[in-house]
Amino acid sequence: MVRALPLWLAAAWLMGLTTIGFLVVPLLFVYLPSPAMAGAMAAHLFTAQTVLSVACGMALLLLIRVPRCDIAAGVAPGLTLWALGGVLLALLVELGVAPHIVAREDLALWHRVGTAMYAGQWVCAIAVFATLSQSALRAPSPDGADTGAQV
Repeated sequence: MVRALPLWLAAAWLMGLTTIGFLVVPLLFVYLPSPAMAGAMAAHLFTAQTVLSVACGMALLLLIRVPRCDIAAGVAPGLTLWALGGVLLALLVELGVAPHIVAREDLALWHRVGTAMYAGQWVCAIAVFATLSQSALRAPSPDGADTGAQV
């Protein structure tokens, strides 16, 4: 169970970002009666996504150090950087960019900055998930049998 937890956390982080940012929020602006209503709901969803991102990212940072997770020492430094980068971007969007968007200050600029940072966080989550997926394919199975994943 502990061995698979980092991969599940990375998947939850990545799929949360993908679903909220690229599916749900755009649909809010299509189907809600006004952009103001859609924007208010989007702000709440992005806040919830930030909580998920920080929780998954911090848990991954802790689990990278747990020997039972079998994360190869060679990939741990890269995973640490990607996870930390994603967490920092999530916090910067929530605490630095979102207040400007909610206050409607130079909306176009802050929306572009927030979108770029969200996309950066998404790239970080993809990198973490891909690294953990490749690491899981290379890891020996718990019972010692070869899984045939290596070619």
